[in-house]
Amino acid sequence: GATSEAGEPPSLGFSAPKSGYRPRCRVSNTEDPPVSPTENTFCSGDHVSWHSPLDNSESRIQHMLLTEDPQMQPVQTPFGVVTFLQIVGVCTEELHAAQQWNGQGILELLRTVPVAGGPWLITDMRRGETIFEIDPHLQERVDKGIETDGSNLSGVSAKCAWDDLSRPPEDDEDSRSICIGTQPRRLSGKDTEQIRETLRRGLEINSKPVLPPINSQRQNGLTHDRAPSRKDSLESDSSTAIIPHELIRTRQLESVHLKFNQESGALIPLCLRGRLLHGRHFTYKSITGDMAITFVSTGVEGAFATEEHPYAAHGPWLQILLTEEFVEKMLEDLEDLTSPEEFKLPKEYSWPEKKLKVSILPDVVFDSPLH
Repeated sequence: GATSEAGEPPSLGFSAPKSGYRPRCRVSNTEDPPVSPTENTFCSGDHVSWHSPLDNSESRIQHMLLTEDPQMQPVQTPFGVVTFLQIVGVCTEELHAAQQWNGQGILELLRTVPVAGGPWLITDMRRGETIFEIDPHLQERVDKGIETDGSNLSGVSAKCAWDDLSRPPEDDEDSRSICIGTQPRRLSGKDTEQIRETLRRGLEINSKPVLPPINSQRQNGLTHDRAPSRKDSLESDSSTAIIPHELIRTRQLESVHLKFNQESGALIPLCLRGRLLHGRHFTYKSITGDMAITFVSTGVEGAFATEEHPYAAHGPWLQILLTEEFVEKMLEDLEDLTSPEEFKLPKEYSWPEKKLKVSILPDVVFDSPLH
């Protein structure tokens, strides 16, 4: 994974709907496994931001971390190996720590605090204090981990969108618009699989971060194994493109406009500080459409965004390459994103010299057909 712990897997964040949520077991086989309706697979270390007491009370336990069940051992079935997951209820502050550092690290801290779960990670909905309020020294461990390891959160399902400001809006044929006519542009199968892999895997801290070149070759077997020996990439181990990849032109863009809801926007500093400054990448995958936004650092190879052309799109998948100097500048300008209670929407940030604009918008904007 993307941390100093050799066996620690990368993390994925879900912004779960209030209805129809049902975690699935993880199945490892050579065919497409059964997955949740969002086509995401849950793995140990992932988190679900729920924003509501899990038992509909006044509890501070409003979010979830996932870990392998300590009692239910993996089971071999005709369809592959089934790994059972346990849901662990956490407070908002603990969720944020898991996002900024990693889920496995926070789970280990929870195990050391009896009232917060103990060795069996049993959730007590009556718990009124976070682990950091119970033991302030734990915050120091998290801060040190963030500084040393960065974040292993490689991507999130989010309310987000992007526009190509390089072309006039009436140029429907080539412009980066949300829809062309009445038909939304869709990710090819290969793009979808590549983005899923970004969300499933973090970067190996001791390996060179690689985004493989776009190609249309079919490979064998989609696997969800998160063994530490696997390198991170946007590469899929399977899936033929629905649209042949050679027919989808990668376009270099001059100017782009990124749009996020408040929850997604609050993760931008994490993306910049915890991922890009550590030579990694971070992906936002839209939950309301097929769009995806991947931020890459100059240390990531194989991306179709380059220092010469930092904004590039492959269908509805946008890549943005940011230099370390620009990342530092953005962190200064986006400092108020870390104080959501003082936030008023809509909010816009602009870097004219870089031809980049970021807007933080109300959720309702992303629920409409056109953003």
